[in-house]
Amino acid sequence: MKAAVLNAIPGILEIEDIDIGEPGPREVLIRTVAAGLCHSDLHFMEGKYPYPCPAVLGHESAGVVEAVGSMVHYVKPGDHVITCLSAFCGHCSQCTDGHLSRCENKNTELVRQPGEAPRLSRGGEAVHQFLHLSSYAEMMLVHEHAVVKIDKEMPLDRAALIGCGVTTGMGAVFRTAKVAPGETVAVIGCGGIGLSAVQGARIAGANKVIAIDMVASKLDLARSLGATHLVNASETDPIEAVRDLTGGGVNYSFEAVGLKQTAEQAFNMLRSGGQATIIGMIPVGTKVEIHGPELLSEKTLTGSNMGSNQFRTDMPRFVDMYLDGRLKLDEMVSKTIAIEDINAGFEEMKTGTVARSVIAF
Repeated sequence: MKAAVLNAIPGILEIEDIDIGEPGPREVLIRTVAAGLCHSDLHFMEGKYPYPCPAVLGHESAGVVEAVGSMVHYVKPGDHVITCLSAFCGHCSQCTDGHLSRCENKNTELVRQPGEAPRLSRGGEAVHQFLHLSSYAEMMLVHEHAVVKIDKEMPLDRAALIGCGVTTGMGAVFRTAKVAPGETVAVIGCGGIGLSAVQGARIAGANKVIAIDMVASKLDLARSLGATHLVNASETDPIEAVRDLTGGGVNYSFEAVGLKQTAEQAFNMLRSGGQATIIGMIPVGTKVEIHGPELLSEKTLTGSNMGSNQFRTDMPRFVDMYLDGRLKLDEMVSKTIAIEDINAGFEEMKTGTVARSVIAF
């Protein structure tokens, strides 16, 4: 099958033909229909986060089940599914507490064991699977606990966005922060994840949803998706702007960029008792600093991994929100590309002008 392979870090993706195995007892073979380009993949390509090579990247995807293993009963061939990197074992203390995104066993129990044939290979050499998925490929072979079955009415090129960006952004609002109706929210960064956080705040009933970015076109898109106020950080100090708009600071801020500066800004624009949630992937080795005395105001700085999701519950709900018109995904797709154009897509991502590009297989 055709796949985009990362052979060196830092590096670009190379389109190659690789081999994929047959489903084991608890595995699902999926025909990939669509995969979104996510900034997280770019972090690994640039070496900001380590990963073994060669590897097939990609983790935001949707497709159709082609075959299942002998012990799989949750899905069958022909089912439409979204994949999720928050694969779960189902029995560790985090899973039984309801925190599937924190599963302690995913990297040991949900992978093929030593002595077993690899799921992906090239000329007899193992190719590493990325975050249990590797969706920049025509097919995926994954553990059954990495997929969720969805309504076949849902367009798969839109469903792919739910596989990461939408769930990460909306989950940060619903599950990590638990924003309540009438509260005030600021979102720093209006890419796919930030725009999803904006939509989550709107759906949650926040009174003020302040979108912050340095690109005017992305701010305009944020307004169309639910932002009530816009702050262009290239023209004004976003901390002061948020304080002026809210009379002292927001109840909740969400950082969807992944930088030290913006993480600190998210904390500094809070009112007393507020919570800053860092969604973006801050590079390894980077320290985030806060002014210690401000903790006396009961402000909170926290992280969010994939929106603290329970994805088999959350993703079907997001599908329903799209189908009934509450969740807007069509507007978030900047362009549809072929897998051969994937590196150009990432170069365009670096300009900061794209919300989401989606590969159509």
